[in-house]
Amino acid sequence: MAKIIYTRTDEAPLLATYSLKPIVEAFASTSGVDVETRDISLAARILAAFSDVLPEEQKVDDALAELGELAKTPDANIIKLPNISASIPQLQAAIAELQKAGYDLPDYPSEPKTDEERDAQARYDSVKGSAVNPVLREGNSDRRAPKAVKNFARKHPHSMGKWSPDSKTNVATMEADDFRHNEQSVIMDGDDTLRIQLVKPNGETQVLKEELPVLDKEIIDATVMRAEALSTFFRAQVARAKAEGVLFSVHLKATMMKVSDPIMFGHAVRAYFHDVFEQYGDQLLSAGLNGENGLGAILDALDADKVENAAEIREAFDKALADGPDLAMVNSDKGITNLHVPSDVIVDASMPAMIRTSGQMWNKNDETEDTLAVLPDSSYAGIYQVVIDDCRKNGAFDPTTMGTVPNVGLMAQKAEEYGSHDKTFRIESEGRVQVLNSAGDVLMEHEVAAGDIWRACQAKDIPLQDWVKLAVKRAAATGAPAVFWLDPERAHDRNVQKQVETYLKDHDTEGLDIRILPPEEAMQLSIDRIRAGEDTISVTGNVLRDYLTDLFPIMELGTSAKMLSVVPLIAGGGLFETGAGGSAPKHVAQLVEENHLRWDSLGEFLALAESLRKLQETDDNPRTPILGDALDAATESVLNESKSPSRKVGEIDNRGSHFYLAKFWARELADQTRDAELAEIFKPVADALEANEAKISQELLDIQGHEVDLGGYYWPNDEKTIAVMRPSSTFNEIIDGLNTNK
Repeated sequence: MAKIIYTRTDEAPLLATYSLKPIVEAFASTSGVDVETRDISLAARILAAFSDVLPEEQKVDDALAELGELAKTPDANIIKLPNISASIPQLQAAIAELQKAGYDLPDYPSEPKTDEERDAQARYDSVKGSAVNPVLREGNSDRRAPKAVKNFARKHPHSMGKWSPDSKTNVATMEADDFRHNEQSVIMDGDDTLRIQLVKPNGETQVLKEELPVLDKEIIDATVMRAEALSTFFRAQVARAKAEGVLFSVHLKATMMKVSDPIMFGHAVRAYFHDVFEQYGDQLLSAGLNGENGLGAILDALDADKVENAAEIREAFDKALADGPDLAMVNSDKGITNLHVPSDVIVDASMPAMIRTSGQMWNKNDETEDTLAVLPDSSYAGIYQVVIDDCRKNGAFDPTTMGTVPNVGLMAQKAEEYGSHDKTFRIESEGRVQVLNSAGDVLMEHEVAAGDIWRACQAKDIPLQDWVKLAVKRAAATGAPAVFWLDPERAHDRNVQKQVETYLKDHDTEGLDIRILPPEEAMQLSIDRIRAGEDTISVTGNVLRDYLTDLFPIMELGTSAKMLSVVPLIAGGGLFETGAGGSAPKHVAQLVEENHLRWDSLGEFLALAESLRKLQETDDNPRTPILGDALDAATESVLNESKSPSRKVGEIDNRGSHFYLAKFWARELADQTRDAELAEIFKPVADALEANEAKISQELLDIQGHEVDLGGYYWPNDEKTIAVMRPSSTFNEIIDGLNTNK
């Protein structure tokens, strides 16, 4: 039987799965397709990491590892929903919830002292940060706005803030001593095994990473962020924001960049509260309060009197907040600042939101205000300054006329996973970090000081070749220019460009417009073209893929959740991603308080249609493309008839949107003429859904407006969550009656 693997993840996408997946299972069953679930949620990944020490009834399979192996086969057909890339506070909260649920798990040991604690930390570290995507992404990214979604956005434009030519909003970034300026890179000449070591001034050698396998033509990079320069930079930006009378905001990715960015976030907190740490640093640091878990963790510890002189230090923090520049707010009503929680402000989502809102962020009075957006590493910060300058000059973008900027992203086989994995280190002492080959030759080397952040990354050759091929394919299919965003001042990008120029010769590019431009020039070209209503394919590395596939969709469509994200796997299978989940926590909070889930599953609808069409290719199933095409038509009806979730309680929400998708999907299948038997199966279903539309809609509205209990945030109770997410008995009876796999 043909098979689709539907991932169970976290937060709002998980809640939506409880409602949508039974519909998908029922419709797919009519065409001999089995829809299976694999749990790759944060909680499940934690339990899998400790499965060998848990009792039999609590053991959890390592679904992520299983899917990672499946992704390397031609049979893979995986629907990947957004998951939590856990910061330390999120990880600790999930551990506490599982402990409360009866799982005998150790606390996360921030400073392990025993072998047992070191083992626990290693297990937890394998779960935090961007632990999922690198495992599943055995192909490169093809991410674009579907035609129906783009047309809808033009007819029904989302709101865009008005830009003032006098806006004081700007980006601040480092001009030296950051990752971009210190980068070194080599292209491997043959397969080898590398070693990374720190050579201290006394000659002692500390091995940081050994037996690192690399392949012929693989690009290996190394670079360092200097801690002293970083601290000086942050303090200068605090002073600048105060002098210019703008909000101070920091934009990092302390979830995916699970080593480097939390450290940088801590530097930002300590810089803003420099005087407090100067006076009380011994007490704070001895309590583990270095800012890397955010201002919120410090204030919670002080309020709980866990630090000597807690009340006095609390007053010092309050005074610093009063005297310093105003901070951008995550939640003005609750007093949650940009510095409170490292995972609250994720650069790829926060910067587009700021640009869309007149270049402003929210202040403590719940009003929008110009801001100094601080992005320490200069690798990509400049692209945002280009957009800000352009909006200051030309005003906001117009969703009714603007073109589109799809993306072809290099990410296969952990390409360019900066900061996420096992080759990023906080340096413990001064010396030299070296990368050596198996012959003992030093390939790259940096002078370092204690506290510096050193990192290396890899980009294998086969993924790079595939990336070039995909870019050419998309350029040929669309006729749009394809622009490789490569910085000639970066060692890594220079090496990538060499390979790109080599592999472009392997393809027929006659008549295609394929260019290689520095990122800031590529950005200006792209926004000039979208203002003219023209399309431009961005062809980028992994981090820029993240940034651009939020930036442009948020400008074009109002959200990145409405993008089609296809990952053609190198082995021949398919991974179909369903959009971003950055706003998911707020959606869960509203559901719990009001039983209204505003999460939009449009990304799932789009991904599922592509997944179904893929099954014809891999399983020679003639019905699955019919299901996929009908689903696309139904999705367009959901958009055109305004059946997407509303933000307000008492109006249609995620569950209602799923009902209308099922209604339109069933009617499309009943009316199609490509498969008479399939039409006969769906005619009574379509009739029943249409006849009961008013009743079902009312059942879905009647349950709103009061609190609900899910039995957990990271590990919700199935029975309780099913009751919340499938509240219409009329709808459930129709759908469950269709499922021939039950």
